Amino acid sequence: MFQINEDKNSKSKKKAAKSESDDSEEETKSTRSKKKSNSGSASMFQTSADKDKDKKTKKKAKADESDDSESEKEEKTKKKKGKGKKKKERSPSPEIEFDNLEKFVMEPAPQGVTVKCRVTRDQRGMDKSLYPLYYLHLDNEKKTFLLAGRKRKKSTTSNYLISIDATDLSRGGENFVGKLRSNLMGTKFTVFDNALNPEKALPDMSNARQELAGIIYETNVLGIKGPRRMTVIIPGMNKDNERVPLRPRNECDGLLIRFQNRRMENLIELHNKTPVWNEETASHVLNFNGRVTQASIKNFQIVHNKDLDYIVMQFGRIADDIFTLDYNYPLCAVQAFAIALSSFDGKIACE
Repeated sequence: MFQINEDKNSKSKKKAAKSESDDSEEETKSTRSKKKSNSGSASMFQTSADKDKDKKTKKKAKADESDDSESEKEEKTKKKKGKGKKKKERSPSPEIEFDNLEKFVMEPAPQGVTVKCRVTRDQRGMDKSLYPLYYLHLDNEKKTFLLAGRKRKKSTTSNYLISIDATDLSRGGENFVGKLRSNLMGTKFTVFDNALNPEKALPDMSNARQELAGIIYETNVLGIKGPRRMTVIIPGMNKDNERVPLRPRNECDGLLIRFQNRRMENLIELHNKTPVWNEETASHVLNFNGRVTQASIKNFQIVHNKDLDYIVMQFGRIADDIFTLDYNYPLCAVQAFAIALSSFDGKIACE
């Protein structure tokens, strides 16, 4: 789902062959739904290049799977019961260790692992009430620090700096890893890494900055009490599960303009999951599996249209200035944190 199709093609063939030899053994070890989410997450985020070939491969894989479908029906019903029990128990944050913080926050989450984090907002003091500081930590016993962010002063548009050092949030500092920039209305945002502006980069653009994500907030026709609508555009993944670099020479070639013109080569389109209206609570609700405890218009889940049950990212309030942020492949910590920062920013046209 997240990879380019020429890579997707070879991967799909392997899947088709594997389904014949391994299904009987694998189905007794793990639930079919889990297998689908782990294997599907890689292909779901591949970018499109050769759709016809990929469709043929998918049909072939489906034909192979249909031979086993009869014998698997009983297994599926049994395992659905087990799956229901697991959902009730909130699993602890997985053990995540890294030697290089900068490398970790830029790399996609490992497949099959939900990276569970907390965002805290510090708005104590006169200055911080207008320009709060935001911190991202792993939601584990150690509360491992990952990133810090703050809104820049004296900027024409909203501009957030992202750093791997909570005490160094300067643009020129060596701990600067990325930034988030909005348009004048605060409805569209672009996430950049820490490389050079294309005007200052080499002719081959090898040291030019990459665009990591584009975030679009649609006008909220229901008013301030209604749920927001978000679209997130990210670069697709290659066969090695690495981000396809996107280094535009100018703004006309950036993520947001490409999306606007439907030039979606090597791009992935994600949306927030539509909340369901709950009559009892008289509010729009989403199932955060216990990770979010307070209602807020800032609460959201990001999904791909091909699999609405695969939560790419979720974000929500648990206290006045504390939020949970969980992300999955193909997002990295900088992308997820920047998307969360965009939700804090005031949006004139959306609220």
